Amino acid sequence: MVRKTGKEKNPFVDWFRSSSPYIHAHRGKTLVILFGGEAVEDDNFTNLIHDIALLHALGIRLVLVHGARPQIEERLNLRDVNMQYINGLRVTDEAALRCVKEAAGAVRVEIEALLSTGLANSPMAGARIRVASGNFVTARPIGVKNGIDYCHTGRVRRIDAEAIRKVVESNAIALIPPLGYSPTGEVFNLRASEVAAEVAVALGADKLIVLLEGKVLTDSRGKLLTNVIPKEVETILQRRKTIAEDVAQNLRRAVDACRRGVKRTHLLSRQIDGVLLQELFTRSGVGTMLTAEHYEEMRTAGIDDVGGILGLITPLEEQGTLVRRSRELMETEIDRFTVVELDGMIIGCAALYCYEKEGMAELACVSVHPDYRNSGRGDSLLLHMEKKARACGINKLFVLTTETAHWFLERGFTASEVDSLPLKKRQLYNYQRNSKVFIKDL
Repeated sequence: MVRKTGKEKNPFVDWFRSSSPYIHAHRGKTLVILFGGEAVEDDNFTNLIHDIALLHALGIRLVLVHGARPQIEERLNLRDVNMQYINGLRVTDEAALRCVKEAAGAVRVEIEALLSTGLANSPMAGARIRVASGNFVTARPIGVKNGIDYCHTGRVRRIDAEAIRKVVESNAIALIPPLGYSPTGEVFNLRASEVAAEVAVALGADKLIVLLEGKVLTDSRGKLLTNVIPKEVETILQRRKTIAEDVAQNLRRAVDACRRGVKRTHLLSRQIDGVLLQELFTRSGVGTMLTAEHYEEMRTAGIDDVGGILGLITPLEEQGTLVRRSRELMETEIDRFTVVELDGMIIGCAALYCYEKEGMAELACVSVHPDYRNSGRGDSLLLHMEKKARACGINKLFVLTTETAHWFLERGFTASEVDSLPLKKRQLYNYQRNSKVFIKDL
């Protein structure tokens, strides 16, 4: 019989512990979550509601904005009513507006019912979530454009941010349909993406989360773009004509919200089960985050980075892969280090020690966090350090390594001898460690 020691790795425990910084970080924050009517009809919608309930239980202030397109189209078909689309905009006449109001009301009731569930032995047991909806959105008509009267299709005029704040501060979830109201008592059909963006801006929301029906953003090779800035999204929209119109609208609204003060917009694929939890409570996430500036940066290290660097390299020192460095030595040499910082965490580092007389420099302490290896960050660090060395007039870069010889060989380094090192480095060479020497001409 194998007796457990209590030291075995438990994936759930590791994940739960690693999520704790995000639980603390998100508590009390305001998130606006947008999803379409397609999500409500999906069999997985119950799981999405359970995840939303969990976010609420963790102290996150939630505003839900929903669409209702499939529900509207179903009612239009049943009544044999046509809704015209001209220049990407709906023309909502009186007959169509009745379908819009019915559909929006039905979706709202469905969501409220699911959030009210409290069955024992279910994820919602004991949740007791209150939901509040209302006339939070004042709208105006689009009017007549190029001779076309868009009737009851409207645009957001104003958001009653104070009323929404009172809802979420009272520990309730605010639920907002794609409808707006005028001071004269008219009802207008709005784009859910516009409503969500305007609500996020008016509230100064910490995050706008958009659950997309289509694919999230990828590069030309189909690889997920984890972090983009507004200019990059606009370039993608200009170059890729195959992006579905509803997805393109969501992207444009996200860019607009970002430029108007919403710090982070998360673009997520609704089809991923647990996508909210994976995006919000893991460092790498599973979607695309839109920020005003890239939130991952490579920069020269400062004294406040010492702890982060030590946390990154200590496991490698204990394995014997890297030479052990004391905190005191690290503090005196911190200006030689470059770090890769991702969302406040040091996930990569490298150091450069120059020997100007010989025109050589040592690349040392190259390390990337295990969760981010094989992601190209090691190559980016190497290129950055090579550029830094050239700027100092260095024409040869050398490394001493015991276990990563092939990585350097694959990147243009060649094997050499200890005698080829600068004199000061030769005098400090540890023959007991027997590190291999590799040199690269710059």
